[in-house]
Amino acid sequence: MRYDILVIGAGASGLLAAYSAAKSASDKGRDLRVCVLEKMPRPGRKIMITGKGRCNFTNMKDWNGFSAHVRSGSGFLRSAFYSLPPERLAAMFSSYGMESVVERGDRAYPASYRSSDVVDTLVNACHSVGVIIQTDAEVTSIEIAGQAGNDSSVILNEQRDVKNPSSFRVRMKDGSEHKCDRLIVATGGLTYPATGSTGDGLRWAGGLGHKVTPLFPSLTALVPKGYKLAPQQNGGGRTAGDFENAEHLCIMSELPSTAVAAAPLPHHIPRETPLTEFGQKLCGIQLKNVGARLLVQEMEAGNEFGDIDFTDGGIEGPIGFQLSRKAVKALVNGSRVALELDLKPGVSLTDLTTRVKELWEDISRDPRSARIKEKERCRILLGKLMPWDLIPAFTAAHPEIITLERRGRTDTKVWVNLVSIAKALKAWRFDIAGYVGWERAVITAGGVSLDDVIPKTLESRVVPGLYFCGEVLDIDADTGGYNLQLAFCTGCLAGSSAAGR
Repeated sequence: MRYDILVIGAGASGLLAAYSAAKSASDKGRDLRVCVLEKMPRPGRKIMITGKGRCNFTNMKDWNGFSAHVRSGSGFLRSAFYSLPPERLAAMFSSYGMESVVERGDRAYPASYRSSDVVDTLVNACHSVGVIIQTDAEVTSIEIAGQAGNDSSVILNEQRDVKNPSSFRVRMKDGSEHKCDRLIVATGGLTYPATGSTGDGLRWAGGLGHKVTPLFPSLTALVPKGYKLAPQQNGGGRTAGDFENAEHLCIMSELPSTAVAAAPLPHHIPRETPLTEFGQKLCGIQLKNVGARLLVQEMEAGNEFGDIDFTDGGIEGPIGFQLSRKAVKALVNGSRVALELDLKPGVSLTDLTTRVKELWEDISRDPRSARIKEKERCRILLGKLMPWDLIPAFTAAHPEIITLERRGRTDTKVWVNLVSIAKALKAWRFDIAGYVGWERAVITAGGVSLDDVIPKTLESRVVPGLYFCGEVLDIDADTGGYNLQLAFCTGCLAGSSAAGR
């Protein structure tokens, strides 16, 4: 089959790219054949699991507020953002019947809070402008037409610097092939490989001469030392099974630009690794309005305020995710990483120490405490300073708050160290052993180098007629709807650019 534009990947960026291309052409009175190839049985698999099924599909901030949350490529993305700003994206969804609601932090959700509505709306929008969506359609190789085929995943023209390739030939797993004049790669990164993100587009890009910057998981769980049962030395307790599939690999930039190779993720600790007794004490606890300080080689590398969750993966939640990008990158580079939690960020250590002493005196004066042992009084004190379910983990992590003084064979005095309690509340330290990898990370950091892509069109500088959008690019942002907005707006720009070429 021959098409004017082929899009590989029916995720957020791919579906929007196809819609944008067909809609742009239609608005200009042109009839373009646009087709999306998706190797999974259904489109939008990763969208379906976004936001625990609720799908925070964008963030309504203006560019100045939005760009502050972009961690890589903010300057490059300006044109893409304005091609489809959040309010226009929400209006587009509304025009196809999906209303949205905006919550705290300018996060936009479908009014139904069902991610399936986002996917259905995108698919319906594509069909309304004549886009063909083929599922169970796995691409195995990309060729620049006119060259003899072989078994390589990417086949190039004899001269790499060809300015105007006439068309592309896309070979499929079932032996069929498609031809197109313009090709949009929207295959995503490496996160959640079960949804189809297995790095295909990155390998094709590298084979076509593009530089691929180092890849590592972002917005993922950080695993403290002592949280998981697996050994946590020399690469975070990895096992041979971790690296059986290419999905669990990290692409390194030291390799030649014409090839992309893979190396194991250092410090990757699989999410399914069993919890220790300490991890079980923490798992399931959610802390609100706390401070978190990221330390890399004992130097502060980040500071956040908000909510944090302890899960079966490790430390997650909004501020855990925000700090994970720098933490993972530092671990990959061989640095020591720690996270300090401040459970009382609104109070200075001096004032908190005074408050702890006052509470202790109140408990000691209470007649009901007369026959209660010191350890139980300490538990009552901690219950006034933190959630009750956090106390077992807090006391396990800070044995220094209780001191035993032996006065004889049968006489032991228990001392509660009030100053130590205050210090631990202000700086509960977690040395980080590793992180959850591609299997549950939200986003891939790294990707096709932005130096090889034209920002105003998202067309390749290396291969004219080839476009990139979404997570396959070296772009990523904070949690909160920012990454999906980047997928949608880069898809929009790539599609409209391809249609107008």
